[in-house]
Amino acid sequence: MIDVLIVDDDAMVADLNRQYVSRMEGFRCCGMAATLAEAAAVINDPARSLDLILLDVYMQKDNGLQLLPIVRASGRKIDVIMISSASDAATIQTAMHYGVVDYLIKPFQFPRFEEALIGWCEKKNLMDSHQYYEQADVDRLLRGGAPGLADSRRLPKGLTPQTLRTLCLWIDAHQGIEFSTDDLANAVNISRVSCRKYLIWLAQVNILFTSIHYGATGRPVYRYRLQPAQVALLRQYCH
Repeated sequence: MIDVLIVDDDAMVADLNRQYVSRMEGFRCCGMAATLAEAAAVINDPARSLDLILLDVYMQKDNGLQLLPIVRASGRKIDVIMISSASDAATIQTAMHYGVVDYLIKPFQFPRFEEALIGWCEKKNLMDSHQYYEQADVDRLLRGGAPGLADSRRLPKGLTPQTLRTLCLWIDAHQGIEFSTDDLANAVNISRVSCRKYLIWLAQVNILFTSIHYGATGRPVYRYRLQPAQVALLRQYCH
């Protein structure tokens, strides 16, 4: 579960963002802070689980940008998405300088919010799932992160939405278990070769996590499981 801290002194806006977070599978609001002091207390408390901060800029007593160096100085792996009406170049450039992963200008609709959180999660999964990187992985991280929603919806040549839907429905119904190519191919009655192509693509867009197991013969068996934070993205292919 991904823990999200909302930092905004407008109670109505903060609650709206909390509701948006609650609509995202794999995410939960772990707290709400109305001041930078409250937010800093959470950041600097190692007992508090925290992965992502949704941060406003304009606050009555504070400027949200002042929290960014506090996040970096904490040494914790916490990312920040700015959510603000501030659209001036200086504010946005400062936010980018401190490495915010996205910037949403108010007002915005839920799909843009969803895209921001899913995009961040895909990039995080890419970073966390590799001990070493291929050049293509580094390019994805440095040139806009992991594939966004638009990219992940483009199926490679040879894959069809109908078959993908069948596979995704089965995966959605069997969350939390590991399965092999043979397991899935037999369950939905398609060829192993065809099934393997879809699984490779689902792993490439970080919907599935891949692990390698070696049997008695030494032949590697690839096993897959759904990334918990990617349930919402998976279900887009179930319709």
